[in-house]
Amino acid sequence: MADTHSTGGESEHAADRSSSDAGDYGWDRDGDHPDERPWRTKSDKPEKRGSLLREAVIIIGCVLLLTWLLQTFIGRQYVIPSESMEQTLHGCAGCTNDRIVIDKLSYRFGDPSPGDVVVFKAPSESWDGAWLSPRSENPVVHGLQDGLSWFGFAPPDENDLVKRVIATGGQTVECKNAENVGVKVNGKPLTEPYVDKQLQADDVAAGNEMAAGPNGQPNSCYGPDFGPVKVPDGNVWVMGDNRANSADSRFHMEDEFHGTVPESDIRGKVRFIIYPFSRIGGVSSPNPQS
Repeated sequence: MADTHSTGGESEHAADRSSSDAGDYGWDRDGDHPDERPWRTKSDKPEKRGSLLREAVIIIGCVLLLTWLLQTFIGRQYVIPSESMEQTLHGCAGCTNDRIVIDKLSYRFGDPSPGDVVVFKAPSESWDGAWLSPRSENPVVHGLQDGLSWFGFAPPDENDLVKRVIATGGQTVECKNAENVGVKVNGKPLTEPYVDKQLQADDVAAGNEMAAGPNGQPNSCYGPDFGPVKVPDGNVWVMGDNRANSADSRFHMEDEFHGTVPESDIRGKVRFIIYPFSRIGGVSSPNPQS
């Protein structure tokens, strides 16, 4: 009897100590710490809880950084605003203009080649024409638009155009309608499958006298005579595929670059049409000099 009574008393004292320890140190009555449970109850409070706001800021920051890197070093989207590159690229007032993506990497490791379709910044005032800045006159809104353009959410504050490279630095380009062979580079006529002859005929029929020959049909240059012009090293000569309706290098020969475009003003090579969906696909760049 004494042994039984003594054992029971010790057990009660041990239970009291366990209960006291649990209260003092945060341990459960079953000896487990609440934060080590594989489940949680409403009364459980983790020692550390991540901030939802901080996580959101980190995620948004990472997305913006990735977008900036892509827009700055990899590629960027542009909208074709005019019909000067039809039928390769479509654009006109009141229609669904093509959305294109340019490749910025190609010209970081190489130079533009004849046949490349490129987006470039207007190299002189001669190219600007009636272009107006898309920026607001309000300085606060203007700054916001500048910031958005870094991430591709607003257009850059520059007059960007798209044409095809015809000749590169050191080459001589010209066209004489009397020769009836079209554009020549270094004395050799070009092969230009991207020029839609029917489209040129339609343009002449609509009243484009500069592209019309004596017989009322399109002349061989699809415009007035030009050249010869020797392209400076580091520059390119560009022309539109819709040759009879393109204000390209031919019409800027009075500027300081004689109509050519410095390679430093080229933003990238056009690779894809991404919209409208009916025209999704790659943009070819056959070499007209081959």
